[in-house]
Amino acid sequence: MRGVRFLLEFAKADEAMKAWGVCSTIVVFGSARIREDGPDPHPRWYAEARKFGAIASQRGGAHLSARRERHNVICTGGGPGIMEAANRGAADVGAPSIGLNITLPHEQAPNAWSTPELTFRFHYFAMRKMHLAMRANALVIFPGGFGTFDELFEILTLRQTGKSPPIPIVLFDRGYWEGAINFRALADAGMISPGDLELFEFAETAEEVWDCLVRKGLRAHEEQQSWEAARDVQLE
Repeated sequence: MRGVRFLLEFAKADEAMKAWGVCSTIVVFGSARIREDGPDPHPRWYAEARKFGAIASQRGGAHLSARRERHNVICTGGGPGIMEAANRGAADVGAPSIGLNITLPHEQAPNAWSTPELTFRFHYFAMRKMHLAMRANALVIFPGGFGTFDELFEILTLRQTGKSPPIPIVLFDRGYWEGAINFRALADAGMISPGDLELFEFAETAEEVWDCLVRKGLRAHEEQQSWEAARDVQLE
């Protein structure tokens, strides 16, 4: 019956997102161990993830449009830390957000800030990863450990091999990432192409992340929604 369970895990989340009008997402990854009141630089990372959640939700189109659509909805792994911060930022501006939680022996439990109807608990990592990737217009990676690396390199591999659309990928805090991974060494050793280093960019603030995403092709739907709202008022 494992195939049936796969089907149910896919269908439940898929139908709920359709019901909420979710057309696309911005996926935010990062460590579950980061705390708002933790040691430096944890509070800064948390604060900037929260700010980004608010900025992306306000400017990206997460609020329901006249066409009953939501675009660039914040989507996280649904747990604590950076995931909580991004979901919380969306809640700060009254926007829905998605939490794709995974059942683990420890550490991972749904945070209080993702929209309850858009919060799911998966048994299979593979199905969770599929939902994280399939609607993503962009990927923002805050500092993290094995789980964050897993998600980052999966998306980078999909981009490198052309198995996913050319979505922008932004890594937050260059110092952390270049200290943790020597990307240039991979290229110098011929393990990746020099051009693969252009699959992602770095940013240091929430505003820089948003600017980078827009510069790399993310379409903000705020203006379209404003136009639709004005049109509907005129029609009334």
